[in-house]
Amino acid sequence: MSARIVLLLPEVLGTYGDAGNAAVLAARLRWRGIDAHVHTVGWDDAVPEGGDVYVLGGGEDAAQMLAVERLRGSAGLRRALDRGAPTLAVCAGLQILGRAFTVADGTWVPGLGMLDVETTPGRGARRIGDVTADPLLDGLDELLVGFENHGGVTTLGADAAPLARVRGAGAGNGTGDRIEGAVGGRGGSIVGTYFHGPVLARNPALADLLLTRALGTLPPLEVPEGLPSSTARRLGARFRGLNAAVRRRAGA
Repeated sequence: MSARIVLLLPEVLGTYGDAGNAAVLAARLRWRGIDAHVHTVGWDDAVPEGGDVYVLGGGEDAAQMLAVERLRGSAGLRRALDRGAPTLAVCAGLQILGRAFTVADGTWVPGLGMLDVETTPGRGARRIGDVTADPLLDGLDELLVGFENHGGVTTLGADAAPLARVRGAGAGNGTGDRIEGAVGGRGGSIVGTYFHGPVLARNPALADLLLTRALGTLPPLEVPEGLPSSTARRLGARFRGLNAAVRRRAGA
């Protein structure tokens, strides 16, 4: 088995290290003995339609506007999303896949229309800080953690569902109802969030959910060799818990 992780335009959608999400997905497959390759789509490259998982990151207004125009005519991306390829869209990526977004100077920009959300500028200070949220996505049980830094307010339409509900401090989508992120697209294949960090490094259960959607049931994950002893101890309990969950789902 092999897998291809498609990372879209990291030179403009990579302000907060979100390209690391693709590296996390590939690493978690390799630790399981599955060959994985990160296919980076640069500015002049065509988007392949046959990727297993697609990743979009965040960026400022100017970068976001460039990216949406660059991707608008991509037949490969359109076909991948139409068939329901699992996709992670962070911050600007979330807004780009939506119906439309309005940037800080009032310019209204049509999105790709693959996710039923729309984003407008928020009032007051930017939403910045660490956030925790309870997942609302089927198959995801662990608390989500991340770092938000955005000024937009993202409203979900009827064909989108929330990813999580913020607990404690944090704004999430900025709509005042403590909703964070959005899930939609074909079969709920698109997962959008405002969590940076990168989000998958801090939330391995979300990473494995995306991979499971792409590849089916994954082999149990063991702590990789060569890690510092303190890191191995810290990860060991989590990996043992994930392995037990996999066995329960498989009926072992």
